[in-house]
Amino acid sequence: MSGNRRRSRELALKLIYSMQDQSESVDAALSDFWGHFRFQEDILGDPLETADAPLSEEVRKFTEELVHGVSDHLEEIDETIMNFSTNWTLERMARVDLSLLRLGAFELLYRPDIPVNVAINEAVEIGKRFGTKDTPAFVNGILDKLSRSPLRTGP
Repeated sequence: MSGNRRRSRELALKLIYSMQDQSESVDAALSDFWGHFRFQEDILGDPLETADAPLSEEVRKFTEELVHGVSDHLEEIDETIMNFSTNWTLERMARVDLSLLRLGAFELLYRPDIPVNVAINEAVEIGKRFGTKDTPAFVNGILDKLSRSPLRTGP
């Protein structure tokens, strides 16, 4: 199950990243994403142009939950990130870092069923894969501060 959840988070990151400069609805972005990309079962999950690699319903459902959740709470999430990111405005953050922070903050703030250490560790590990060498420490620092704040709802 955790492999499926990691895959969902990586797909959600790609969607959240792609939606930063677009005004289309979440449903339209999801429809375009699912309709135009096929993913092979390798470590990179690279898009395939020629084959229909199946994507499990569990992966798709959790991806959509994450993307809708970030979108539905974007204003509060961004405000929270700004409060915990000393000397960094959202505009100055790398897009991958900001997308990861939005994803991690959503899980910490609105998904009490996901343990704090899982939400942070997943964001850090995905940051190692998709971000710069500084991404893991940056994301970990902000999400760790957020996890210790009274804003969190849950264990």
